[in-house]
Amino acid sequence: MGVQSYDIIIVGGGTAGSFAAATAAREGYSVAVLERKTAKEAGNIACGDAVKGKSTFPDVIDLERLAKESFTNRDIQRAVFENPASGQTINIPFGETKGTILDRYAYAQVLLDEVKLSGAEIHYDTVIQDVVQNGQVTGVTGTCKGKPVSYQAPITIDTGGSMSLLQDKTDFSGTTFDTNVSYRQFCSAYREVIELPTPVDWHDAIIFKPTTELGYLWYFPRTPTVINVGVGFQMNKPPMELVKVVQDDIRAHPDFKDCTVVDKLGAALPTRRPFDSAVAPGFIAAGDSAGHVNPTTGGGIGAAATSGHFAAQTAMNAIESDDVSESSLWDYNVNVMESFGKRYAAMDLYNIWGGAHDVSELTDVISCIPGQQLVDIMSKHGSTTMGLWVKFKTLTKAFRHWGLLFELYRINREAGRLKEHYDLYPSSPNGFDSWKHERDLIMDSVYSICNAEPKY
Repeated sequence: MGVQSYDIIIVGGGTAGSFAAATAAREGYSVAVLERKTAKEAGNIACGDAVKGKSTFPDVIDLERLAKESFTNRDIQRAVFENPASGQTINIPFGETKGTILDRYAYAQVLLDEVKLSGAEIHYDTVIQDVVQNGQVTGVTGTCKGKPVSYQAPITIDTGGSMSLLQDKTDFSGTTFDTNVSYRQFCSAYREVIELPTPVDWHDAIIFKPTTELGYLWYFPRTPTVINVGVGFQMNKPPMELVKVVQDDIRAHPDFKDCTVVDKLGAALPTRRPFDSAVAPGFIAAGDSAGHVNPTTGGGIGAAATSGHFAAQTAMNAIESDDVSESSLWDYNVNVMESFGKRYAAMDLYNIWGGAHDVSELTDVISCIPGQQLVDIMSKHGSTTMGLWVKFKTLTKAFRHWGLLFELYRINREAGRLKEHYDLYPSSPNGFDSWKHERDLIMDSVYSICNAEPKY
């Protein structure tokens, strides 16, 4: 088979890849989505399945259809934090905006069908093995159903996930693309979907429970009788027996008696700040491939959809101007940082702080903080609305941990500083090095406050 030519090549048919494909194909660009799984297997991935609803997604596919066919629980009204050691719980109400749990496989199948309806091609069972480049990325090579294939395009969008092979194969020397990535910045996760004979009475809540080694268990109810139960842990910590942790918890939970396991899967995902730059000549990374995941929860569906949309918009503009240089693609970085990147970068500081301390002490302190104030501490504003009386009561309850609580206060201040610095993200590559230098000074202060090993 000869070289197949397109305007845009997208490697990976997940959330980021699907939204990138639909965005560009709807505008008349020729797009090929290269998906390593078969059509039947595509979209069957490990995921927590929680989103904020239709507003999470760019309006480039039929969002009403997506909700109707894959949103199984649209009535999530609260988050619950459980402390197994003390038996305490923190209820955090969502307010007017309810959360949603989806069936991840059904969601993916709708997305991929919408991609086809938009006019893009999907090449299933296609494994990409290398990139083609000559000063810029011009295509990829691999196999389709075992036979050699070669694709070329002015722009390649990498949405191949956290372990993307493309970034190992691409020569990023002389570019700004972020190569400061290691497995220590990732999380390993495992989940089982179970079916219960009796409905749970907490189907309006998502539940989190800490485990050892800076991990947490989650219970996300797809329906009152179908629960997504999973666990994740930081890979810079000693390994956990993920399957055993989940299965032991299921056996011990009174609501899960006589349950049936209907699906089980594991995954790795980035729990780090977004890539400082996710562009290089002819190349854009989006979604998990660019660290677009909430570093404290591991949630990445919304950011993947948004970044895929941004990537396609940037790619189309570059193609129209016949300029696929790093400078021409730079607006993509700016859009990501302004949309969610700065918030995720700030939230990463709490991941660093937590990793520097014993989990049992962390849960004791967190259990002393009122729910709304806990949200505010890690809010998009990087500040807390905790009043003086609440602060006094919190300090009284957590007196033996006052030093750790003061650390959290200082980390919160640094998160605010960091977000303000991300507001100054440069509009071109010219100011990139000086921006990174100032950002790294803030990070040095964070490491010093909590005596943490540098994460980057």
